[in-house]
Amino acid sequence: MTDLLIDPGAAHAIAEGRHGDPFSVLGLHKRGGKWVVLGFDPGAERMFVLPGKAGKPVEAVAVKGAPGLFVAELARKSDYRLRWQGHGAEWECEDPFAFGPVLGELDEYLLGEGSHKRLWQVLGAHVITHEGVLGTHFAVWAPNAERVSVVGNFNQWDGRRHPMRRRGGTGVWETFLPAIAEGEAYKYEIRGPGGVLLPLKADPVGFGSEHAPKNASVVRQIDNPTWHDGDWMASRGAKQTIDAPISVYEVHLGSWKRAPGDRMLSYTELAEQLVTYVADMGFTHIELMPVSEYPFDGSWGYQPVGLFAPTIRHGTPNEFRAFMDAAHQRGIGVLLDWVPGHFPTDAHGLGRFDGTALYEHQDPREGFHQDWNTLIYNYGRVEVSNFLVSNALYWLEEYHLDGLRVDAVASMLYRDYSREAGQWVPNKDGGRENYEAIAVLQNMNITAYGEAQGVMTVAEESTAFPGVSRPVNHGGLGFGFKWNMGWMNDTLSYMHKDPIYRRYHHHQMTFGLHYAWSENYILPISHDEVVHGKGSMLEKMPGDGEQKFANLRAYYGFMWAHPGKKLLFMGCEFAQGREWNHNQSLDWHQLEIPAHQGVQNLVRDLNRVYREVAALHVNDTRPEGFEWIESNDAEAGVYAWVRKGHAGDPMVVALVNMTPVDRAYRVGLPAGGHWTEILNTDAAVYGGGNRGNLGGVEAEAIPHHGRPHSASVNLPPLSAVWLRQG
Repeated sequence: MTDLLIDPGAAHAIAEGRHGDPFSVLGLHKRGGKWVVLGFDPGAERMFVLPGKAGKPVEAVAVKGAPGLFVAELARKSDYRLRWQGHGAEWECEDPFAFGPVLGELDEYLLGEGSHKRLWQVLGAHVITHEGVLGTHFAVWAPNAERVSVVGNFNQWDGRRHPMRRRGGTGVWETFLPAIAEGEAYKYEIRGPGGVLLPLKADPVGFGSEHAPKNASVVRQIDNPTWHDGDWMASRGAKQTIDAPISVYEVHLGSWKRAPGDRMLSYTELAEQLVTYVADMGFTHIELMPVSEYPFDGSWGYQPVGLFAPTIRHGTPNEFRAFMDAAHQRGIGVLLDWVPGHFPTDAHGLGRFDGTALYEHQDPREGFHQDWNTLIYNYGRVEVSNFLVSNALYWLEEYHLDGLRVDAVASMLYRDYSREAGQWVPNKDGGRENYEAIAVLQNMNITAYGEAQGVMTVAEESTAFPGVSRPVNHGGLGFGFKWNMGWMNDTLSYMHKDPIYRRYHHHQMTFGLHYAWSENYILPISHDEVVHGKGSMLEKMPGDGEQKFANLRAYYGFMWAHPGKKLLFMGCEFAQGREWNHNQSLDWHQLEIPAHQGVQNLVRDLNRVYREVAALHVNDTRPEGFEWIESNDAEAGVYAWVRKGHAGDPMVVALVNMTPVDRAYRVGLPAGGHWTEILNTDAAVYGGGNRGNLGGVEAEAIPHHGRPHSASVNLPPLSAVWLRQG
């Protein structure tokens, strides 16, 4: 009978795991005018078909030459279950090959076109009820594979047991596995071209992962979330514009603070401890270094494998949502570092995913990052572009992220990035610009701003590429903001110098104003400035202990009064003494030392005044908000400027003395009357000498600096003083 019901070649291919379309063979089919069930389990010795709700079991016949393959004839078409026996055990299950496809025609069309905005809703692992049965639907893109199977503990990691169904020309494979539930670990076993068996692959659209060093994907339910941040979501747009005060605290979750036993904090603990701290410090936003799942701690998350999975190091997806919820309820926005520039070569990752250069370029001149030994996405492939843009939207929609800071944008924009002549492939016009990557970034920004109300995007871009924060319809990349790397490099270079030599480098501190309005800038003191032997912010400062602290306080006073939004890496707010180490907690015990406590007090007040005083933030990105009073006094090492808000807002004059000399400095003022000293980095509460102006100064009708009014202001050594009109 079996010879009439199944082709021997197909039977052998099923048993050996080589059949490219097992759904055409296994399950319930009509053959020779009869309804037959073919089942396969390589660990079974007998199979029974249990038809209907109370049908009599039908014992199947083993197919000769195909161990584990059985065939049974039914009297009529019927629902059924399978009962297996083998090695002294008996088990029952739904037949996974009895279920029809899950993906619809529209999904198939959008997947094939590479235009599915919410790719995560159709790919990955989803716990669903399908045809009345609870289980998990798996779907993955592997167009050049000869066979794809889901494997896990549930099938002894045997790819013969649960091969998937190919969906037409989309390159997508799918299957529904009954009884597979939340928390199940799985991977994909893929036979590439020529039947080559590849290393087991994690799910590119998996929502969860095992704890390192294990690296399987984990089924996680992310549907039907519970949120309590409706007020924040409705109002956040106004808090993320170029007119808003934006002060960002950059955080590496694994080393901000550790629990007893040197354990990383959970998302639940961070929702209480980190959110409370950030609120107390007055930062408006938290920026998370990447939390997309990554295999190597030393990459700090910048070499992700699971782009759709919040790292399990701190908890589950819903616990990460709870962290987001807690931040929003405290009025704090959260930005996520997003890494579309490259991915690691780990065998379980995206590299040669289906046996071919699928996500990456075949040519290493286009597809391999020499600096980081990573692979570069093939941005010109519509499915890859779709994967990345959809991932950006995923974080914004599913986790209520308030924005994305895109890592290493410069490396994406230029084909010759960090390459010598002959090591890169020009674009179609013979140039160095990466048109395809530019299109991905533009599409990401269009999608983010178009689909997620009130978000912001930020580019870490270190070149003079034009229009990074210009709208796409005006020829730009479409980002909301750009990190001002030039400002950071110039000013830190100046601050590193002994004050006696600063007169020769005076305009390193003023040069940023020549281009300050060319983009919507954020001034970044990020993690990159306190690693790899660069030392801490405190270590960068010249002088003895007291002078180091005074220099740092003066620099922060300069930064917070300078046009541009603010970003400060964790630990810099209390002048941590040593360089950042991702493997251990920040040195919170240093806050027992008054000088460190003083810097923390200063940053808290800088944030408060920056938020409260409109002149310091409303025109952060517009020239009408800034005017130099004195930019050329290199001998005195003094800088003075005006910050202006809306018409009628009190103006602020900032003065910075970058020498260790106490100065009575006459400064021209833009208006007469009283000017209140609202901040002085030499205040005793900040660790300074408490030298100031007794609460303010009176503008005298003495012309100076080209202005009809002026005042003599006491500028303590290495300090910043802010005066507010009125």
